[in-house]
Amino acid sequence: MPIRPRRARTWRVALTAPPALAPAVQDLLESRFDTVSVFETEGRGPLSLEAYAAEHPDRATIETQLAILAAAAGVAAPVCEIAEVPPADWVAQTEAAFPPIRCGRFLIHGSHDRQPWPVGPVTLSIDATMAFGTGEHPTTRGCLQAIEWLARRRRAGHALDLGCGSGILAIAIAKIWRPRGRIVASDTDPDAILVARTHCRDNRVAGRVHVVLADGVAPRAVRRTGGYDVIVANILARPLARMAAPVSRSLAPGGTLILSGLLKGQAAWVTAAYRRQGLHLTGRFRNGEWPTLIFRRCPHFRPK
Repeated sequence: MPIRPRRARTWRVALTAPPALAPAVQDLLESRFDTVSVFETEGRGPLSLEAYAAEHPDRATIETQLAILAAAAGVAAPVCEIAEVPPADWVAQTEAAFPPIRCGRFLIHGSHDRQPWPVGPVTLSIDATMAFGTGEHPTTRGCLQAIEWLARRRRAGHALDLGCGSGILAIAIAKIWRPRGRIVASDTDPDAILVARTHCRDNRVAGRVHVVLADGVAPRAVRRTGGYDVIVANILARPLARMAAPVSRSLAPGGTLILSGLLKGQAAWVTAAYRRQGLHLTGRFRNGEWPTLIFRRCPHFRPK
């Protein structure tokens, strides 16, 4: 059965920003709100940003901070819209608007869609819930592309999906890669953990994917002696850069790191943070303004 999340009051902040200003606005929203999404418009026009919160946002504070960022960039301040999201049976709505998605060898569908699938694609049964990761966002597609690309080139032992959300990436690793070792999927959100465990059960990989509530790579449930052969993290640019040292230390010598959740304008400083830890950028996938970065740890490098 589809997962039906708990209903709660939610406020939405929406605005558009030119590409030069969008990364700074995204950083601002990420520091203040629970969930932030960025969407491309046609061509190289302005980007649409949305943020959601469980408490009513302070309009005056947000507009003041937007005005400061815009003045520094020499552009007009974005106009933001703030409104409470009306209650609705959004699960039924998203089911109707969530047709199967094909991404390389992966075919992603909701559990409500029970048609027989053709032989060949790796099917992922993922419902649209409050946990991020349905295959629609470019960052998720980029990670799936990187996982498929890497699975054709090397065997995997132990794998970590850091900030797993819906669990889609850990499930994809379990199905296409079939690692010899342990797969850990971690998140800081208890609701995401429940969703990921349900998806693992629905996809028949619950015995291979260990879903744990944890913040970062330090908790005992995530730590692994010798490190992980593969780590994938589809989060946001700021936490990715902040966690560069501990994440790099958690990677086994010769291991591969897949990073996504950042805009094109943020890729350089995220890359620099991981290069300082001895990782080498070996590839990237680009879906519009959203790059997915692939790093490899030198077998002989010892991070500080």
